[in-house]
Amino acid sequence: MAVSPYIVQMRKHIGNDLLLLPGVSAVVRDDAGRVLLARRGDNGRWSLPAGVIDPGEQPADAVLREVLEETGVRVEIERVGGVATHPVVYPNGDACEYLNVWFRCRPVGGTPTADGDESTEVGWFDPDDLPELDDWSRLRIDTTLREEAPTWHARPGERHPALGQPDAL
Repeated sequence: MAVSPYIVQMRKHIGNDLLLLPGVSAVVRDDAGRVLLARRGDNGRWSLPAGVIDPGEQPADAVLREVLEETGVRVEIERVGGVATHPVVYPNGDACEYLNVWFRCRPVGGTPTADGDESTEVGWFDPDDLPELDDWSRLRIDTTLREEAPTWHARPGERHPALGQPDAL
């Protein structure tokens, strides 16, 4: 998995300790309503295209870049789907908490193709026939089902099950 040079530099200073990082993800829906998923190269699970926002990069630019890099699909942003923090602990012990902004997007070109590193497979899935997904992926998909749905966020004091425990990748 490609790691941002910025994160590599930060890890030299703090080791495996918690890093709060800005991230993005995309719920890409085609005209038939299918969802674009990628099988992750690090853990083999199906997931939404996602990644870290680089220093100086805007979230909208980052999500377009990440979807293209991981899936080969060019997208257009329709709206912000939601925003939440999400903890992750990687196999090497690195702890992160991502402030994730997810976007509802639609495809505008490209061919679904895995990059062979961050993704090993890419596919379109009917929302009623999705492969096994974690609660975090389900939350982002569910909050973008309706085109006109409001932007999702945890209400003050809410402890949504999808946001509570770190995923062990």
